[in-house]
Amino acid sequence: MLPSRRTFLALGAGALASTHIARSAAARTFAAPSAFKVGVTDWNLRKEANPESFALGKRLGFDGVQVSLASGRGAARTPITTEAVQRYLTESRQHALPITSTCLNILHTNYLKSDPLGPQRVAEGIALTRALGVEVMLLPFFGDGALKTTAEMDRVGDLLRELAPEAARAGVVLGLEDTISARDNVRIMERSQSPAVLTYYDVGNSTVNGHAVIEELRWLGRDRICEVHLKDNPHFMGEGTIDFPGVVAALSDIGFQRWAVLETSARADSLEDDLRRNLTFTRGLLAARASR
Repeated sequence: MLPSRRTFLALGAGALASTHIARSAAARTFAAPSAFKVGVTDWNLRKEANPESFALGKRLGFDGVQVSLASGRGAARTPITTEAVQRYLTESRQHALPITSTCLNILHTNYLKSDPLGPQRVAEGIALTRALGVEVMLLPFFGDGALKTTAEMDRVGDLLRELAPEAARAGVVLGLEDTISARDNVRIMERSQSPAVLTYYDVGNSTVNGHAVIEELRWLGRDRICEVHLKDNPHFMGEGTIDFPGVVAALSDIGFQRWAVLETSARADSLEDDLRRNLTFTRGLLAARASR
């Protein structure tokens, strides 16, 4: 049992209910696209947990922004406030730019596999994601929080078995982004015993860790992938080793219709130009595929 999680939900429901009820209709006008569109992460805009990310994302031409649910760095990370939820929704509406998904970046500090605060952070993230009217919440497992052993994967699967019912009731999907194989992710999904736990597939992470990206995408299929990150850092897309035409073909062939989010690095002195360059490349691939 996770009493801290239940305590948060009992108290948080009241605190967030008015925000959710008043704004969920507006937020859901930005529902998941019928054919996959291209978003960008707020951290690659260098606006982590900052609602100003919407103005910049709009100016650069993206279709949506993935937002972080914690501010600060390292041990100082704290969940965003209900006031920040209000600002996210206001900025999203003002710039007519949807929230693609959320990222529970506080798990870079409170590792779900080992930190007693990890499950509480997931519960907080579920409530915040619901208040934002968004379906997908990315759960990151990197650095010291990476899943390196079968025991760690099993523990995460068991924790998610407890947390997933709350996510399902909130209409939130918990997306696993990590360094392990597609088959290991599915093993965690199956251990969670919930359709609310899916794979958040990152083509860059999978390539760096030696996984066959195109084969994995086709093996996972549409129904086990909640969203994808596209990148080939530190390269511009199309100039590294990843076969992006093959990636787009695989996503198209499996009927993927969710968000593709760019997590591409950019130089500090040419942030906007670098992001536009990767967006233009991606849009070109999509147009070429659509014209076939």
